[in-house]
Amino acid sequence: MFQTSILHPVSTEGVGLHTGVFGHISLLPAPADTGIVFRRTDLDNFLIEASGRNVARVSYATSLMKQGVLLSTTEHLLAAIYSSGIDNIFIDIDSIEVPILDGSAEPFLQLLDQAGIRRLRRRRRYVKVIKPVEVIEQDRHIGIYPAGEFSVECYVDFPHPLVGQQQIEMVVLPETFRNLLARARTFCFERDIEPLRSMGLIRGGSLDNAIVLTNDGVMNGPLRFPDEFGRHKALDLIGDLALAGLPLLGRVEAHKAGHALHTQLVSRLLADPSLWTITTEETARSERESYLRLLSPAPAAD
Repeated sequence: MFQTSILHPVSTEGVGLHTGVFGHISLLPAPADTGIVFRRTDLDNFLIEASGRNVARVSYATSLMKQGVLLSTTEHLLAAIYSSGIDNIFIDIDSIEVPILDGSAEPFLQLLDQAGIRRLRRRRRYVKVIKPVEVIEQDRHIGIYPAGEFSVECYVDFPHPLVGQQQIEMVVLPETFRNLLARARTFCFERDIEPLRSMGLIRGGSLDNAIVLTNDGVMNGPLRFPDEFGRHKALDLIGDLALAGLPLLGRVEAHKAGHALHTQLVSRLLADPSLWTITTEETARSERESYLRLLSPAPAAD
């Protein structure tokens, strides 16, 4: 029930999946009530909070933008931090995109293992959902519903012999994330590679950081799980839900959803204070009011 940070700074480096830009990231301890905050060290430590109010492009990855400063492909790192129960952390990065590493969240978990976890002298606060919220687009939908714990149900359906219909359902805890989702890698279809590159995407993509599906198989097997594709979509979902800014108490059901619907759900939830409350062991009005102030738009730069 207490907030946490990490004990020691840790670092890694690698290429960005979409931009192909090489970058370095460092994870550093942060004081209570900081949240998850990126610092662009190449731009005078410009701060970008991992918050739904800073969501930018979400086509093929979740990107954040604040006052015109962009940071791309945050979801795998956020999923690892959020699922590990780390409340407060600075992420120093010197490029426009978080490195993709092996395409999963496992390398980030290994970094966090090296860093260690420190308990802080401040009670953890949760966003507790008290009314259902849904986003529906044709046959795709996502919703979050009242519950006493954070759980996800993620359904995908791709017309491919190795994918088809897959469904992942789990309570999100450090051990369940580590054992069930962390190693699941991002994926794409071979037929989509050239169209995506013509759009300026996946410039850093390779057989080392993504599963590539051919028409009837996989180019760079073996798979880490038979349902690795559904597991990775659940990983992405958790990373996007981290943008709520505080740990969630609620049940999330995602049906053929993606980054756009995930982040729309977060935005819709946070935009209506009647849908949620802030709680520790005891709900306090002052905590809720201070969080509402946090969600208000930041003033424009001069």
